[in-house]
Amino acid sequence: MLNHVNNVTYVDYLQEARVDMLRTHAPDTRAHDLAGGPTEGLVVVKHDITYLAPIPRRTEPIKIECWITELRAASVTMAYEIFDDAGDERVVHARASTVLTPFVFADERPRRLTADEKDALRVFLEEAPAPATPRTAPRHLAQGHYALQVRFSDVDVFGHVNNVKYFEYYQEARIPLMGHLSEGIPANGIGVVVAHKQVDYLKPIFFRARAYDVWSWISHVGSRSVTIESQISDGDTIFSRAKVVMVFFDPRTQRSAAPSDLLLERLREFASREG
Repeated sequence: MLNHVNNVTYVDYLQEARVDMLRTHAPDTRAHDLAGGPTEGLVVVKHDITYLAPIPRRTEPIKIECWITELRAASVTMAYEIFDDAGDERVVHARASTVLTPFVFADERPRRLTADEKDALRVFLEEAPAPATPRTAPRHLAQGHYALQVRFSDVDVFGHVNNVKYFEYYQEARIPLMGHLSEGIPANGIGVVVAHKQVDYLKPIFFRARAYDVWSWISHVGSRSVTIESQISDGDTIFSRAKVVMVFFDPRTQRSAAPSDLLLERLREFASREG
């Protein structure tokens, strides 16, 4: 609605950049299958994205730099910067990190990186510490429940839901919750944009007829922002967790703005509920 690139699409951009790095810029073919081979490949364990400046509708390409910050026995951590340097100065639109692990699809299990794979990936290594983000305990609140129906088009040839789709699922669950909490309150032109999002992938989600449960709760309310945490589960099995910080935004000024006191009061009341 704001003519900005949707926050979910950034994850698509990261995926394209990651595959391009492994298949086009690796020194040899030893890293190619990690991009996604017929039987094995890197799967995402965690995404962390900070949105710094919106990407408006445009015809010029946007640029992405990506590199590896950590190589461990069974995981690779990558960093990204989405930017535009066509003007007088470089504008950074987002910074992100991804933790990935090699995965054997036939056996449905992770594996260790081989010495050859580590050697091929080391050319991209620029070490940097990964920040930790604390989480709150999940709360099962009626207004925070969303029945998630996996679509057949969401899965790959191995039946796994693609990592990008999780961002869509959390967005789909967040919209009715915010709609319920803001019902009857005039928006006065103020909307919300995503400022930061973190998604952890704990178990693969598969296509099935029965819906999964998405539970969302508010863990923090600021004067111009709200933090929503969520998890995708089925009974006691948790498949994924997410944390998103949304900032109230005035499209007329293209800056953050304070929402109405009534909305803040409702958000704080919901945040205080036990589940």
